[in-house]
Amino acid sequence: MSNDEQYPDQHDESLMDDTNEEVVISDPRALALPDDVLPDTLYILPISSRPFFPAQVQPVMVDADPWEESLERIADNPQTAVGLVYTDKVASGAPPVDSFRTIGCVARVHKAERQNDKITFLAQGIKRFEIVEWLSDSTPYLARVRYLTDSKETDKESKAYSIAILDAIKELIRLNPLFSEDLRQYLGRFSFSEPGLLADFAASITSADGGDLYEILETIPVQPRMHLSLTLLRKELEIARLQHEISAEVNTKISEHQREFFLKEQLKVIQKELGISKDDRTADVEAFEARLKDKTVPDPVREKIQEELHKLSILETGSPEYGVTRNYLDWATALPWGVHSKDNLDIKAAREVLDSHHSGLGDIKDRIVEFLALGAQRGEMGGSILLLVGPPGVGKTSIGKSIAESLNRKFYRFSLGGMRDEAEIKGHRRTYIGALPGKFVQALKDVEVENPVIMLDEVDKIGSSFQGDPASALLEALDPEQNSEFLDHYLDMRIDLSKALFVCTANQLDTIPAPLLDRMDVIRLSGYIADEKLMIAKQHLWPKLLKKNKLLKKQLNITDAALRHIIEYYAREAGVRGLDKLLQKVLRKSVVELLTGEKETINVGVKDVETLLGMPYFRPEKNLQGVGVVTGLAWTSMGGATLSIEANKVHELTRGLKLTGKLGDVMKESADIAYSYVFSHTKSYQSHPEFFDKCLVHLHVPEGATPKDGPSAGVTMATALLSLAKGKPIRKGLAMTGELTLTGQVLAVGGIREKIIAAKRSKISEVILPEPNRRDYEELPESVKEGMTVHFAERFADVEKVVFDRRSNDIH
Repeated sequence: MSNDEQYPDQHDESLMDDTNEEVVISDPRALALPDDVLPDTLYILPISSRPFFPAQVQPVMVDADPWEESLERIADNPQTAVGLVYTDKVASGAPPVDSFRTIGCVARVHKAERQNDKITFLAQGIKRFEIVEWLSDSTPYLARVRYLTDSKETDKESKAYSIAILDAIKELIRLNPLFSEDLRQYLGRFSFSEPGLLADFAASITSADGGDLYEILETIPVQPRMHLSLTLLRKELEIARLQHEISAEVNTKISEHQREFFLKEQLKVIQKELGISKDDRTADVEAFEARLKDKTVPDPVREKIQEELHKLSILETGSPEYGVTRNYLDWATALPWGVHSKDNLDIKAAREVLDSHHSGLGDIKDRIVEFLALGAQRGEMGGSILLLVGPPGVGKTSIGKSIAESLNRKFYRFSLGGMRDEAEIKGHRRTYIGALPGKFVQALKDVEVENPVIMLDEVDKIGSSFQGDPASALLEALDPEQNSEFLDHYLDMRIDLSKALFVCTANQLDTIPAPLLDRMDVIRLSGYIADEKLMIAKQHLWPKLLKKNKLLKKQLNITDAALRHIIEYYAREAGVRGLDKLLQKVLRKSVVELLTGEKETINVGVKDVETLLGMPYFRPEKNLQGVGVVTGLAWTSMGGATLSIEANKVHELTRGLKLTGKLGDVMKESADIAYSYVFSHTKSYQSHPEFFDKCLVHLHVPEGATPKDGPSAGVTMATALLSLAKGKPIRKGLAMTGELTLTGQVLAVGGIREKIIAAKRSKISEVILPEPNRRDYEELPESVKEGMTVHFAERFADVEKVVFDRRSNDIH
């Protein structure tokens, strides 16, 4: 294609004069500048990021597909002119014709190069143009254009705008020197006497978005264009100032830190030369030595620490071994070697503290006071490990705190529940990363004395794994004969734990290893009877809730009758934790009424309890009556409970015994023993001898979803079977417990206190206990024994006399 064919109107020589009016040059041979001789038709390329301005010179990158053909045709033309038009960004391919803006910039193409699927060329902006007509609406795009020329006449207002723009550019270059290169390129091609190009240049160096820049490109009058450019330039100047302030602030902080660092280093060197200061290593050594001045450190321990201090003094501070040694010395010197707090050995004061913190538990308080009295007689506490055993919520942990307060000792508590790593007791070896001493060393460091009260909670829930057996690791710490030289693996030195008083807590003894249990002095907390719970609620729980929630008793009060109703029908557990939660619920619902203005004062009575707490959890218990029905007494980890046992004849087709009620192996064996005993002694107890020969008997323990086990129901099961064989019910309001042998012996059982409390809770006032448990009963507090009638039985014949209204000589 020739030049004439490609640009058919080239020889019309139509140009724009200074007044933007189209002028036709009559003489085509007249002298013309290169930028004035431009083709009337241009190949169009889209620019999607920001418009291109006549005062710009910058690289342009386009996709080879679909713009390679357009650039080849432009390169074949001597003028190498291309129309760059701002358009909306498209995902891929060529944008449609209607997405192109009307005003564009004609530019000369220099140094076009292809790299992979991209073509890069240097574009030199020349002049604005307006698209008059699209000659091709598919790539390569070709359009007929009309060029737009700026007026070169300047007035005072244009000069003022020019000066303002120049001042803004100077300020911008001062804040950001990168703009100086753009200014150098502009001065190489234009002068400041062309206000239109100056406005275009000012707009091109800003970071404004494409829409604002195109508004300047399409503004043909020079003064409005300069006004828009100056506005964008001012915005850019504000951004540059903010960036400069932020950068200066950051640099100032960095410089201050660097200056401070260098000055400190210089000061260290100067002080070291003058002998008035030490380096970090020397300071650490002196700090550790100062910790030991007022402590009585055993000789072997002091030698070990001195060895480590010598090692620290020759190690480089940046070496890993320095950090390990320093950490070790930090622990070793922080222990309270020979530091003891003075014990308060006033037994009366100790009793007052226990009474103020706890209601009830008189026998437990007596036992603790006896323990403290023995220590007061010796002049020191220790040598014994207390184990508080009882159901949840009876105050085991708080008793430990009370012991510490009564002795005026520091208190430290940690839980053993779920502990599976013996290193938590004995410490890690120093060879491990992140090694730490054991819990006992950590306790001594925290309390800063050698004779604290250390509470080990949940000792019955300690576990074991491949990481060791923590229960076995406790043996050394809790043995009064050994713990004076307790060895921690991390410190690798002997520590005296004999001055510490250990108080352990557990819910049951079955899961505690026998060697560990043997080292402890067991104190049982069996739970509270209703009267004790009422006293605790009145004196402790309710006042504590009112104080915590900033309420006065006159605003919210609860009657004793309401408290007793809650205890009997909503909170029958051995402890008071459930009672505390119910009282919190009462308080929450009452506070809502106070804050909503429904009531100004509230007095919670028995009638209000059901409204606040819903239907009772427990119904008034009726002692089951009838042939073959007997009430037994059982012990659980939650306290004592009553246990009804039912025996019934199924049919007479075959003989045998059927058991239900989710019974454990021991309880099944007790049932078999009771069946065999009653079967073999029916005649001696005046029942029908042939009854068990031809009957299938079903023995059931209600609440079949609850697992039950233990030998203490043997007497109860035998009584139920004998009642069934006689066809005669037992006495009303009677409960019993005891293990039965095949020869009719009644053996001792555990949990007597819990079982008596359970009987009183169920309104049972007469019980049968094994004769060997007479001592356990006699040791119970008078408040527990009050109102109870107890029969002691050596053999089952003694039980049979009582249950069937035959006179018994052993009644208490």
